[in-house]
Amino acid sequence: MTLQISDFRFQNARVPDLLRDAARWRLLGRLFECPSEQWRRDIATLAAEIDDAELDAAAEAASVTATEGLYHSVFGPGGPAPPREVSYHDSIELGSLMSELAGYYGAFGYRPTTNEAPDHVSVEAGFLSYLHFKEAFAEAAGEAEHAATAAQAADRFRADHLAVLASPLAVVLADSGIDYLVEASRLLAARAGDPPRRALLPMIQPPVDDGSEFPCCDT
Repeated sequence: MTLQISDFRFQNARVPDLLRDAARWRLLGRLFECPSEQWRRDIATLAAEIDDAELDAAAEAASVTATEGLYHSVFGPGGPAPPREVSYHDSIELGSLMSELAGYYGAFGYRPTTNEAPDHVSVEAGFLSYLHFKEAFAEAAGEAEHAATAAQAADRFRADHLAVLASPLAVVLADSGIDYLVEASRLLAARAGDPPRRALLPMIQPPVDDGSEFPCCDT
């Protein structure tokens, strides 16, 4: 039997909502990862925890249509949709960006188990999920100051980092013809908000899945 958030009772009424927000961010992040069998299981588990018909539909479409070849044709080297934040800055040094992200992740003990770069969309969305979980844990423990710290960090990180790539990535993917990525990127952009500065738009090209097999690590 799999326990869900609704199976638990919390004294603080905010905790279940925070946990569902954490699950939504985690699911959004996972949708931008390379598909694998473990990935499909995780997508199904996370979708069961949320009350969001649009996100649930994106997860269902992903479970049916996502393939490793399709993923690499879109997000791989030379693909039409760069999945990293650095690609959407008009001027920034990679080392500076990596240092800032390392500072965020290190301050909260975030250690993603992935081979993707720290500025990859899935890693950044995963960090927001992690911060919402930290906030929920602090609220449940009655640690209001720690909860506020996590909430403030989530707001800053969302606005300063994830928002930089979410909207332009959604624009690129809108014409990709890949339904689950079209919907996932639209939902991600809506949750991330407007970018704080002018973002770049890569040249839009249709992705091509030639059926090749690319190994992906289960994460």
